[in-house]
Amino acid sequence: MNKKINKKDALDYHEFPTPGKIQVVPTKKHATQRDLGLAYTPGVADPCLEIEKNLENSYKYTSKGNLVAVISNGTAVLGLGDIGPDASKPVMEGKGLLFKIFADIDVFDIEVDEKDIDKFIATVKAIAPTFGGINLEDIKAPEAFEIERRLKEELDIPVMHDDQHGTAIISTAALKNALELVKKDPAEVKLVVSGAGAAAISCTRLYKKIGVKSENIIMCDSKGVIRKDIDNLSSQKAEFATDRDIHTLQEAMVDSDVFIGLSKGNIVSPEMLLTMAKDPIVFAMANPTAEIDYDLAVKTRNDIIMATGRSDFPNQVNNVLGFPFIFRGALDVRATKINEEMKMAAVHALADLAKEIVPEQVNIAYHEKNIHFGKEYIIPKPFDMRLIATIPPAVAKAAMESGVAKKPIKDWDAYKEELEERLGSGNKLLRTITTRAKSNPKKVIFAEADHLNVLKAAQIVHEEGVAIPILLGNKKEITKLMKEIQFDAKIQIVDPTSKSEEERRNRFAKIYWKKQQRNGLNLLTSHKLMHNRDYFAAMMVNENCYGAEALVTGYTKSYPTVAKPIIELIGKMEGINRVSATNIMLTSRGPLFLSDTALNINPDSMEMAEIAKMTHNTMKMFGLTPNIAMISYSNFGSAKSESSEKIAKAIAYLHKNSPEITIDGELQVDFALNSKMRSEKFPFSKLEGKKVNGLIYPNLESANISYKLLKELNKAESIGPLIMGLNKPVHLIQLGASVDEIVNMVSVAVVDAQWKSKNLPI
Repeated sequence: MNKKINKKDALDYHEFPTPGKIQVVPTKKHATQRDLGLAYTPGVADPCLEIEKNLENSYKYTSKGNLVAVISNGTAVLGLGDIGPDASKPVMEGKGLLFKIFADIDVFDIEVDEKDIDKFIATVKAIAPTFGGINLEDIKAPEAFEIERRLKEELDIPVMHDDQHGTAIISTAALKNALELVKKDPAEVKLVVSGAGAAAISCTRLYKKIGVKSENIIMCDSKGVIRKDIDNLSSQKAEFATDRDIHTLQEAMVDSDVFIGLSKGNIVSPEMLLTMAKDPIVFAMANPTAEIDYDLAVKTRNDIIMATGRSDFPNQVNNVLGFPFIFRGALDVRATKINEEMKMAAVHALADLAKEIVPEQVNIAYHEKNIHFGKEYIIPKPFDMRLIATIPPAVAKAAMESGVAKKPIKDWDAYKEELEERLGSGNKLLRTITTRAKSNPKKVIFAEADHLNVLKAAQIVHEEGVAIPILLGNKKEITKLMKEIQFDAKIQIVDPTSKSEEERRNRFAKIYWKKQQRNGLNLLTSHKLMHNRDYFAAMMVNENCYGAEALVTGYTKSYPTVAKPIIELIGKMEGINRVSATNIMLTSRGPLFLSDTALNINPDSMEMAEIAKMTHNTMKMFGLTPNIAMISYSNFGSAKSESSEKIAKAIAYLHKNSPEITIDGELQVDFALNSKMRSEKFPFSKLEGKKVNGLIYPNLESANISYKLLKELNKAESIGPLIMGLNKPVHLIQLGASVDEIVNMVSVAVVDAQWKSKNLPI
């Protein structure tokens, strides 16, 4: 799979439409003079005075309790080394983004131009009152050890150097489970560590916490085995120095049970792997190139349990499984530090979660039938939605039990519910869709590939491994554009009007004519239509030409203009009377499906029921649990009209004939989306206690207006309209869609193709 990131794309991503990746957003009303008077002078004086009386009130009246500082001096940035504080800022902003999207924690990134340990510590201490926690990042060893140690001692808020402890926590959980699988006692295993930096030291210390013995550990740096007879060892290296007569990594590997790689790529050979003990455990975590290639390792030893730092292989040791959730738990009990008990709580929670039954949503996200605890699943997946409700409570409990929590949690059920609500962002669905598409990419036709935005989208999905593009259009123009954007891959290009496609056009024309000849179509017209790329592309999908499995089109034409030929040529799935459309709105409360936004102007009750069924199946295709409301201007018959009565008929039909669908109505949209309001007024509803994530509208006009209002006023990202009920995975992009919108639609088309290949309903 091609993982190349184009330099221009990376720079454009960081520059446009707004430089950087994070911003500050107000959390209070600020529209009126009164609002501003409360926000600043004179209203701000009262909370200031309350905080002066009791500093703990800063957590009550400011954002401190949910604010973490990501602090670096840029001395050990990723694989880039000492690039300085300014150059490290994109990484720190990226860390802030991960904190927000995985655990809803706000971040200020702070880059400190200081290498002196005492001065750096003084700087961090001086700004510490601003924050509820501090995440130290990309600070080189051995300074990182001393900086973290002193800040933990001298501050009363959580401090963690993630480069040390993040990898340590995740890999320890994975090691715990791997040893359990091969039935090896941690106290008996021989463990080799390649690397002696901050991460390696911290990892090895934590391995000892689960029972690995010091005398059974061999640590290597770039010069070989760290031995006690080596002069001028740092205190950290001296902690793991051995007096055994072993000098090289190759010698250390003989009869070892576990190899931990935190060094550099391709330093472990198959021959070295073969000298390890039975059922070896190999964590080759150098990134992007592991100490030994995953495929080579499993080919060399069929009894191996292998983990890497990469997402395209099983058992990814990914720090995002740890730091967002550890800080979340620490902040929520107002912990004064992140101690060993809290780290070990995270280790055990992660290890235990991997042994639980995996939800279908996770299986779908990773395109697996049955992910289960075993050699290829010893650690949870990063997109497992259970992490937010599993790791923070474990960390919070450990903080309370170890005496460092200032604000103990009393109602754990309410806390877990609050945590789950924090992850309402619909963008998580988009990440899940993309991940699933990458797991089994399909051949997708780009019907307007001689347009720059469409071609750039094709380049992205190709380079990201989301889909295998087939480009339609003028071959000369496409080739020219590909050179301009440095899209140098070997891609199938098809020009529907070219001489080379004449035989195929003739064959397609005859097929289409035979299908439509009793609907007024003559053969000559059919031949002319096959020069139209939408007709030609649709026939390509129907006939699996060039292996085409899906189609995206519509960039240069209005939606109705493209929809008509597509529906005619592709046809409806068995049992579907009318195709319909839904939009996925990626909102702050989570993904929200709105139907029908594009095709059915004024559906009757049976058509509304069918739209609801297709929406239900589409939501399940994306791994969601559908809770659907049919909305109107009235609630359960409070106002009588033709519109409200057709909804009542549709609901009655569905309740009787499709009881597996969780749906009710008619409901006003505020009652549909506000579960508390709904519960107070309509406790009898089948939606009682459920969060509605699907809305069925009584007509196209109201649905279309709603999704465009959400998109423009709330800046909710929209995917769609998605056509539901077609025989083949064909999806229409909006006229003049952005590159990102096209990429999103391609990801949806690939998932649709995966789903349809299993003959599942939509």
